[in-house]
Amino acid sequence: MNYSIQDFVQLIAKLRDPNGGCPWDLEQTYQTMIPHLLEESYEVVEAIEQQNTDNLREELGDLLLQVVFFSQLAKEDNLFTFDEVINEVAEKILRRHPHVFGEAKAHNEQEALRHWNTIKAQENKNKAYQSILDNVPQSFPALMRAEKLQKRCAKVGFDWDNIQPVMAKVQEELQEVQAELARPQQEQAKIEEEIGDLLFAVVNLSRHLHCSPEEALRKANQKFERRFRQVETRVKQQGKSLQSSTLTELDRLWDDVKKQENC
Repeated sequence: MNYSIQDFVQLIAKLRDPNGGCPWDLEQTYQTMIPHLLEESYEVVEAIEQQNTDNLREELGDLLLQVVFFSQLAKEDNLFTFDEVINEVAEKILRRHPHVFGEAKAHNEQEALRHWNTIKAQENKNKAYQSILDNVPQSFPALMRAEKLQKRCAKVGFDWDNIQPVMAKVQEELQEVQAELARPQQEQAKIEEEIGDLLFAVVNLSRHLHCSPEEALRKANQKFERRFRQVETRVKQQGKSLQSSTLTELDRLWDDVKKQENC
């Protein structure tokens, strides 16, 4: 049987029906569903990165479930319906693509993005925000939010126009971390502040180099995990354990794994 999106909306509504619905689903709220929304979003990302199309299909379904479930909660609260969610995003797509659905022209990616950003900026202006930073969500991952804040400021000219002062700022922040560590009486709160400044500067460097800091760190995590798993394997092949190996031995194995990857 092939189910339609409306069939699926009705399935979720049935789960939330006080007369015969699921006890677990009936207990859920906007707040309790947030972890599930985040988890499913990251699982979609993982399926994409692993190029697992079967898993991607399943995870996209799980993510859609979250959207429909939140919409059902909103319907029960007389806020909006799933149809209104679809209608609003469809109107946004039509409005922000005048080069597809209107008379405007876009001959390349840059021109298309310019249309999108111009219209989006006008929409935000109409919402009467007090600051250009007002609608950058606090709930974003810290690296992503830092990049978004910097991009917003860059749009109004608050940005360096070349890479040299950006690099210098990273060096400056690193030196301030070192200076804090050199104090006779270290303050953990101050160290954390300086580490935050350093990370913010590194995000800025990444942005200027047209790299996503979130994506760059994700790939660095994957590389570290891949290499350390190989170190673990080699330690076991030697009949030893990580705990019984010295740091020098582990470093040597790490270097061997790294050299093998770079060959």
